[in-house]
Amino acid sequence: MCTVRPPSANPYPAMIDNIVNNRANKLFVLLGGFFIANALIAEFIGVKIFSLEQSLNIEPVSLSFFGVDNLAFNLTAGVLLWPFVFVLTDLINEYYGSRGVKLLSFLTAGLIIYAFAMIYTGIHLAPADFWPQSHINPALSAAEQQAITAKVSDYDYAYGLVFGQGLWIVVGSLTAFLVGQIIDVMVFQRIKHYTGERFIWLRATGSTLVSQFIDSFVVLFIAFYIGADWGLSLVLAIGIVNYLYKFTMAMALTPVLYLAHGLIERYLGHEQAAEMKLAARQGH
Repeated sequence: MCTVRPPSANPYPAMIDNIVNNRANKLFVLLGGFFIANALIAEFIGVKIFSLEQSLNIEPVSLSFFGVDNLAFNLTAGVLLWPFVFVLTDLINEYYGSRGVKLLSFLTAGLIIYAFAMIYTGIHLAPADFWPQSHINPALSAAEQQAITAKVSDYDYAYGLVFGQGLWIVVGSLTAFLVGQIIDVMVFQRIKHYTGERFIWLRATGSTLVSQFIDSFVVLFIAFYIGADWGLSLVLAIGIVNYLYKFTMAMALTPVLYLAHGLIERYLGHEQAAEMKLAARQGH
């Protein structure tokens, strides 16, 4: 005789409920979502180089390193988001350990490769006949249309220029990201091994400063020394300027890190937060 299992014995609703409603799971999804989103956005907006000084309406600096003069803070727009990626890295490392960080880091790298593959495909699709001039509103006056055409005459060509980052830049950025993440995890866990739960600022900011120092030079070395035949002195000089910005941002975001810790502890509850941090430290 066939025995029918009562609905209450079905394990799947309880399993789904545990995944969706468990606070530790929801926190990981939230932190991981922001982590991946920030990294992806940083990759795509990073094609623009902006002047930090002019954006702040201050006089540009003139620095000199390794024989390269007149260096100012001309930075990739991606630097606006990368500091938050490393804050998220430290938060995930704190509560989910190095395995959590590595899982998200490799997932993010894979998604970035996938995104660039899709963009490359999109660039090489044949545009509709009307699309290269679709950014020019026919309702505008002839003078206004001409002004737009003088800046961007072919929307499809501009699309390819903006999104079609060079292969060496993509390789350099991805390599620097993964190397930086691995170093960040190692330094974070090593500091925490000696300090325990004390000195959040030391393990978080210290690991970021070390990893960002490596990151600043790896991306430039691969993308421009290997990929664009820049001189080594220029790569080192620009790397120093970039690191000065990242160093400043890492220090400035330390209060944000403490605020995030406080919110997470309140959300999880002291007991669960302590259990997660202990498991993260033991399971790294």
